[in-house]
Amino acid sequence: MTRFYLGLISGTSADAIDAALLDFAGEKPQVRAARSTPYPAALRERVLGLSQQDAAVDLDAFGALDTAIGEAFATAALALLADAGIRADEVIAIGSHGQTLRHRPRPPQCFTLQVGCPHVIAERTGCTVVADFRRRDVAAGGEGAPLMPAFHAAVLADRGETRAVLNLGGIGNLSLLAPDRPVRGFDTGPANGLLDAWCHRHTGADYDREGAWAAGGRVLPALLEACLTEPWLTLPPPKSSGRDRFHLGWLATRLDGSESARDVQATLLEFSAQSIARALRAEQPDTQRLIACGGGVHNRALMHRLAALLPELRVESSAVHGLDPDAVEAAGFAWLARQTLAGQPGNCPEVTGAVGPRVLGAIIPGRRSAAQSLCEGGLAM
Repeated sequence: MTRFYLGLISGTSADAIDAALLDFAGEKPQVRAARSTPYPAALRERVLGLSQQDAAVDLDAFGALDTAIGEAFATAALALLADAGIRADEVIAIGSHGQTLRHRPRPPQCFTLQVGCPHVIAERTGCTVVADFRRRDVAAGGEGAPLMPAFHAAVLADRGETRAVLNLGGIGNLSLLAPDRPVRGFDTGPANGLLDAWCHRHTGADYDREGAWAAGGRVLPALLEACLTEPWLTLPPPKSSGRDRFHLGWLATRLDGSESARDVQATLLEFSAQSIARALRAEQPDTQRLIACGGGVHNRALMHRLAALLPELRVESSAVHGLDPDAVEAAGFAWLARQTLAGQPGNCPEVTGAVGPRVLGAIIPGRRSAAQSLCEGGLAM
């Protein structure tokens, strides 16, 4: 039976394209293969430049970037299929989140923008592509994010335990999974985004490996307080954010210029940990287990601080539950593609604030593929 869906995403850190192949043969979907493909350096610099709040771009540059990211996503998908030994015509659909450049779901703007042309991905791979997941939720009055809580509930919820799933991407977000309560979720603020940007500016490295640079600095109380008093942090859910809010320009307004770069890094790590811990305690104080995924799981110093700030919880990686922490979000978009083709909602209105459940995404047909066969024979759920 054809059972494979492939998910693609590059998050707010914009460090790589994550791809995951999801196998729906069993009771719960399983990640059959996963791969992270770094962006070409020049393309990453273009993405990071445009994702800052004060950036501007002309239409020709925007169109070229959309195509270039689509090509990069297609290359990442084909590389994953080669690794897994799976033919493209065995894949029912690719769910592509794309690369977020702007996320402003609150009035007066009310829009979210992801690039990475799905038509290019469909043409290069031959697969049906489901893309543009967030805008339908925003049109329905929602934040358009986070979209992972429904997937987290499908693969990580437990009837006997109150859990939270923490995605440590460029922005942190929580999925709250409590027995007999609706699934909830929201963004918490920066996770890796500011840490990566500051590290790159002062060391040239794309990220602080294991948090070692931050661990050698000291937390600056005045800077930490200036960060924690950001008004967005006190907004009640539903809420979401991105690099266009929490960026180095935002940080610069809180610096006096006398700080050492390493101390700032230590303070940013503490800011990420405290903003996450405070949000979790405020919104689900009876949490028993915190399951972390995303690139921040590899930041040992950040994970240690989370465990220290939340001593009453078991803090662990999603790997403990058989899910590669680097593949969870990509797997979630494979799951969302399946929801779309089945005509099933992909959002949780309690999470995003949308007026109701919505089928998400636009479908770009591939060449003759597993998706066409399923449409002719009916998709069994």
